[in-house]
Amino acid sequence: MLLQPTDPVDKARRLAVDFAERAAHYDATGEFPFENFTRLFETGLLGLVTAREHGGHGGGLAEAQAVVSEIARGEPSTALVLAMHYNSHYSLRRYEKWPTHLAERVLSANRLGPALINAAQAEPGIGSPAHGALPETIAHREGDSWRITGHKSYVTGIPVLKWVSLLALTDEKEPRLASFLVPTDSPGLHISKTWNAAGMHATASDDIILDNVVVPLQDVIEAQPASEPLRREEHATAFFFSLIGAVYHGVAVSARDRVLAFAAHHRPASLGSPIATVPRIQDGLGEIEVRLATNARLLRSLGEDVDAGRPVGMEGMSVRHVVIDNAVAITSLALDLAGNPGLNRDFQLERHHRDAITGRSHAPQNHMIRTIAARNALGSIPPHP
Repeated sequence: MLLQPTDPVDKARRLAVDFAERAAHYDATGEFPFENFTRLFETGLLGLVTAREHGGHGGGLAEAQAVVSEIARGEPSTALVLAMHYNSHYSLRRYEKWPTHLAERVLSANRLGPALINAAQAEPGIGSPAHGALPETIAHREGDSWRITGHKSYVTGIPVLKWVSLLALTDEKEPRLASFLVPTDSPGLHISKTWNAAGMHATASDDIILDNVVVPLQDVIEAQPASEPLRREEHATAFFFSLIGAVYHGVAVSARDRVLAFAAHHRPASLGSPIATVPRIQDGLGEIEVRLATNARLLRSLGEDVDAGRPVGMEGMSVRHVVIDNAVAITSLALDLAGNPGLNRDFQLERHHRDAITGRSHAPQNHMIRTIAARNALGSIPPHP
């Protein structure tokens, strides 16, 4: 049974201290941090955004951001998998679009043990659905079941996932875009070890290959005509993008903590005092603080708006853009301020920088976000009289 956390952020902060002790190991080896998810379950944090009547904490976006950022300070790969899990449970709770039998299946498992879920949407041939192409993964109806064949990329956290919410194209006379609840232990579902990125190494964002995987006919989460653009609800979109931003904000905070302590205590013989007394170093540390404060304010403001049900439009994408860019700038500046010692792998600043840079790979990429923003702005201009 899920434990009810009295202060989720404080629990996350304490867990992060423990997770940080093994973070460099997971980065170096690419091993998946299974034990971290056992701890997250034991403290009730896997149920943070799950409704109270289903054994969860009932938390909103602002609280989820804070928890994810704290976990990311300790081990960011764990935080990214957790963010994806929260995204699915938030959608399940808020919009009640899931069929009752599927919702109960996922919620019951979440009460009993680490039973994580993530979406599987991207594909090698088309990239993310954000690019507009239809999936090449096909669901064929046969009697009282679907048979799904295809290939999905970047399925973050796949070693620990119990299910994926898998996007496929039906081969019906009028094709539909449909999301299916697919157990990861289904016969015909295989993991292809493709993830070997410079950063976020332990996310195990590998591919999955589906060969005639059988799914019961009724296990469709939602579906829409394939001729229509993939539907995105603005609060759900903001929730997702905001939590991704929160992961990399936590990475940047961890880099700040390391370089700040280094600057306060490192005394070169030629200087005779800590390098924190040097104006150039103070200026750099100050820039880091300004960028962190900006990120924290943007994330918190967006979280509070979503939790209050206020309109947010495409601001979730814009906030993620700024937060990740700031995280990259912060970790790069931290390396510059630390000099040669900062490049030592034992110092781990270079790990934070690699993790932050990886944040730019999330779809839609920054250039697409800017294009969408430009088109929206241009579309708001009234025609000439």
